[in-house]
Amino acid sequence: MSRRTVDPLADDRTAHPARDGYAYVELDQAARSGHAVLAEECALVIAYNGISHAVMMVSPSALEDFVVGFSLSGALVEGVEEIYDIQIGRQGEAFHAEVQIANRAFWALKQQRRNLAGTSGCGLCGVAALEQALPQLIELADSPLPPAAHLHELRARIAAVQRLARHSGALHAALFVDEQGEIVLCREDIGRHNALDKLIGALRREGRDGRRGFAVVTSRCSLELIHKAVRAGFASLVSLSAPTDLCVRWARQHRLNLIHLPHHSAPRVYSPAPS
Repeated sequence: MSRRTVDPLADDRTAHPARDGYAYVELDQAARSGHAVLAEECALVIAYNGISHAVMMVSPSALEDFVVGFSLSGALVEGVEEIYDIQIGRQGEAFHAEVQIANRAFWALKQQRRNLAGTSGCGLCGVAALEQALPQLIELADSPLPPAAHLHELRARIAAVQRLARHSGALHAALFVDEQGEIVLCREDIGRHNALDKLIGALRREGRDGRRGFAVVTSRCSLELIHKAVRAGFASLVSLSAPTDLCVRWARQHRLNLIHLPHHSAPRVYSPAPS
């Protein structure tokens, strides 16, 4: 297998001037400011023999390894010898992997795609999938940050209401904290996206306004969660895990208040950007 790869770390770093650290301000009386290096996140478009197959949200490192592993674990090829060439490049927020595979593997892949389209209607590919990964979203109206007191001992309070996780573990939670600082809804699921979808559904069914309080996710904050939060009209999203760099950029662009709640320090406000 030949590898004529564009080094993903050799791109123009001026495109993302905050890559060496994102500014935040602590949400407490001291209001100390600082910078933190955040994990990178990007869309990777994977095409086999010129046909787009999937768009994955990934960390932009070891992308060749990911493509090979994705191809093998998804049974798209039977062995690494069926991967002839991988070329990786970048355009804007997205990386593109052009993969050349053996004719046998490509024929099987086309049959698999036909079966998926015929039986379930799934299998988004190409431009459609990239537009879903990096969609156009409506900007939210500016909203005030939640009071710092409403985040006090929030981790402990979340643990107390995660009923399912106490019994089994391995569950993410999405919660809603109202204007009085009380946790009024908690939804759990093995999938972090599912947990947030459940919370959004519960809010709608109860007729609650997502702007009158804030949402909390116990999982890693990735771009898909930002999409869901903006579409749901939340004013603020609090994450127990640090956001990725792409999350911060998109939250700032769409005026979603984004706060990270570390274990042992004050809440960090990444969006809006500190002035």
